This record gives sequence, C-alpha cells and structure tokens, in this order.
Amino acid sequence: MNILDGKQLAKEILAELAEEVRELLANGGRAPHLAAVLVGDDPASQVYVRNKVRSCEKIGFRSTLIRRPADISEAEVLDVVDQLNRDDEVDGFIVQLPLPGHINEEKVTLAIQPEKDVDGFHPVNFGRMAQGLPCYLPATPAGILEMMRRYEIETEGKEVVVIGRSNIVGTPISILLSRKAYPGNATVTICHSRTKGLEGHLRRADIIVAAIGIPEFVKGDMVKEGVVVIDVGINRVDAPETEKGYRLCGDVDFSSVSPKASLITPVPGGVGQLTVVSLLINTLKAAKREIYV
Repeated sequence: MNILDGKQLAKEILAELAEEVRELLANGGRAPHLAAVLVGDDPASQVYVRNKVRSCEKIGFRSTLIRRPADISEAEVLDVVDQLNRDDEVDGFIVQLPLPGHINEEKVTLAIQPEKDVDGFHPVNFGRMAQGLPCYLPATPAGILEMMRRYEIETEGKEVVVIGRSNIVGTPISILLSRKAYPGNATVTICHSRTKGLEGHLRRADIIVAAIGIPEFVKGDMVKEGVVVIDVGINRVDAPETEKGYRLCGDVDFSSVSPKASLITPVPGGVGQLTVVSLLINTLKAAKREIYV
C-alpha cells in the first residue's frame, strides 16, 4: 500500500503557480484576483474559504473575501454576484456553498458569468467539459485528475467505480475518466443509493472514487487486491477520547481497505488538498484568458 499524498502534491503545484505569477508580473501583467462570497457562518465553509485566501496569499494572487449574514435576501446575493461579474479587476469568483435554505443555489450559480465561474459549476462550463471543450473543470474532479496524472496511475481500459452522482464530484469525474484522454479511456460505472448489488460493482473495480458522504462506508471486504482508492469524503464523527471530541474520516474505512489497496488517499491529506489548488489553477487561466478571450 502506498499513500497518494495530496498535501505534498499541493505544495509542489502551489510552488509552480507562484513561479507563473512571478513571470506574469515580470512581463507587465497583474496578479490574478480571486474573490469569494461567504454567506452565513457555516464552520466548514469558513475553513474552506480561509484556506483559499491563505493559498492566494502564498503564491502572490490577490484575494477578496465578501462576507454577508445568513439572513441576507436572495436579491442581495444576486446583486453581489452582478457586481463581481462587472468588476474587471476580478478574474474569477466563487459563491461558497451551501447557501441558507431561503436562497436558490441554482439561481445564484446561473447568475455567475461562465468566464468568471472558476468553480466550474455553471452549465456552460459543465457542458463544455462534457463535450471535451476548453473550460474550467470543477475543482475536486480536476484535483483527482491531477493526482492521477502526477502519480502516473494507469486508467486506460480500467474498471472505475464512482460512488455518488453529485454534479460537484460524482457525475463530472465519471465523464472525465471516460473521455478519450489521459487520465481517461476507462470504463466507468456510477453507483448511488438506488444501485443494486453495489458490493459486486466495487469488487470488480480497478479504481474506486468514493464520494457518497457516508463515513467509512467502503470496507475492506468490498474491494479487491491492488485496487486504487480515491476517497473524496470528509466526515466529522464523534470521538470522545480526542481533545476535540471528534475526528475526520473519509467515505472509505482506511484501516480495512488500505492493506488491500495499491494506492489510497488519506483523509485528511488527500484529495481535499488539491481542491483549492485546482481553483487557483482555474483563476490563473481566467487571468491569462486561456479559456474565454
């Protein structure tokens, strides 16, 4: 068993991005500018946005954090989005999800201009991805691809099982791994809550991407020897014996699966580290007008 070290990969890629920013500035350009809109006080969202801001600072990006209270109206959120769409100094921005229940997330996502949608959630970017056209890839799937590429994980002809069908991870990674490219050319099966014979699918898999949101769902007896496991889940479970009273774990039971896996991501320290990096890659592409002129 070997660890797919997302933390180390993230450091390497951030160093590469920092060098690109230095070159951009040396050639008379300006620093890429990422803005983030944070509505309410969800703890996980606050940590995620804080990590984005810190990463921007480390590599020379400009960053702007726009905070709004949880009781803000939908119209006011849409107004913030409109202002960012029209701000030529902002290359890309995200509206951190989830939003409070009274705000329609789909309406907010559709209001973001595709040119500034560095999260890759807008249907225009999603559709371009599905057709193999240049686009901003969703951050987590993009991070998975980058990890596979840098660890030289063979995907052609492999049986891949993706557990979870969200538009953020499961569906896009299934499309990306089935495309005619590398990483890709795999035979991909999407499993979900209505899948019958799930364990049978898992036992055939050469590569498993777990993004189901259930703590330690995938057990050692569900996988075959030599499997590659990409654990996207990050769950907080009670652990009274620890100082914090909880621990973080993925959707895969690491203790029972890792002895059978040839490669596996830890949680934390795996895919999550590359999600922020992928967002910054998209922002740099936006600043350089690589996707949309």
